[in-house]
Amino acid sequence: MDPLKTSEQSRIASEQRKLRLQVLGLNSVETEATFDRVARLAASFTQAPLAMVNFINDERQMFRGMYVPTASPEEKADPAGGGIVFDLSSVAREAPNDYGFCPHVVAQGSQLALEDVFDYPRFKGNPLVNDMGVRSYLGTPLRDNSGMILGTVCVADMKPRVWDREIRQAMQELSETLLADFRLRDSLLAQQQELFAVFDGAPFPIMLTEGANHLLRYANGKQGNAFGMVPQFSPGRVALPGLESVGVFNAMDEAFHTGRAATLPRVQLSTYDSAQPQDFSFLCTPVRTSPGAPISGVLTVAMNITGQPFAGHEQQAFAANVQERFERLGSGSAAGAFPGQRV
Repeated sequence: MDPLKTSEQSRIASEQRKLRLQVLGLNSVETEATFDRVARLAASFTQAPLAMVNFINDERQMFRGMYVPTASPEEKADPAGGGIVFDLSSVAREAPNDYGFCPHVVAQGSQLALEDVFDYPRFKGNPLVNDMGVRSYLGTPLRDNSGMILGTVCVADMKPRVWDREIRQAMQELSETLLADFRLRDSLLAQQQELFAVFDGAPFPIMLTEGANHLLRYANGKQGNAFGMVPQFSPGRVALPGLESVGVFNAMDEAFHTGRAATLPRVQLSTYDSAQPQDFSFLCTPVRTSPGAPISGVLTVAMNITGQPFAGHEQQAFAANVQERFERLGSGSAAGAFPGQRV
């Protein structure tokens, strides 16, 4: 096989995987209870001291699900009560792409069972062996509902292990339990598109950002006309320096971290669609995909108030309904239109 072609195919697959993770909201190291639970189950039935649900993009590995033991004498570190002397409680939730064995699982597209790492010269010198004393590893490809490999469900031990057929099969079945989570995410994404159709017709700039770094998930036409069109998933602070300079992203930080709407009552900005600077009021509303879910992003609505003493009620009423609509996505309710708008 042509090594250059193989390298190019690997690069394309890596970029596609990163885009898919971005679309699913999984391209970061934030923990999730569902993935932690799967890691804990993997550790329990394999009797392994370390287990992870690992998503891999083109730059790093992200352990959104993890089980690690503690060295506390009051607690049994092994989930089955066997006890472990290693303290792995400080293991980071991310790692570079040359660390450990999960990238090999993704590259080969099949389960990897290493009963004793020292039996394999290509794996013996891996940083995971030197840093944590790992001697055995079992990793299973984690596929989404489209069949794309997003990462792994894996376990590791500090002593040689025999990973028998039953354990390998159980790990495969455990990874498949996450298919329902990926299907749900795709369903919510489809419902979000209905909301975006509403936003497209809004008479003022709107953008939806994702995560603490405010990656641009969506912007309507008014947003692009006024402040500039930027690629999806661009870091907002870098892509929209004009908004950063007047404090819009600071207000978005406040909304994301406090869970409460934040307002910039009046700032003056030069815009692409006007020869003169314009006055805007910005309302930044944190959004969740369901009532009990963590904050996933911020919806920012801008109202041009040039020549007006304050923002009109239209902006306030529109933004006040945003949280309810996004929460309804998670409950399976259809997304309805906002006041004064049509789908």
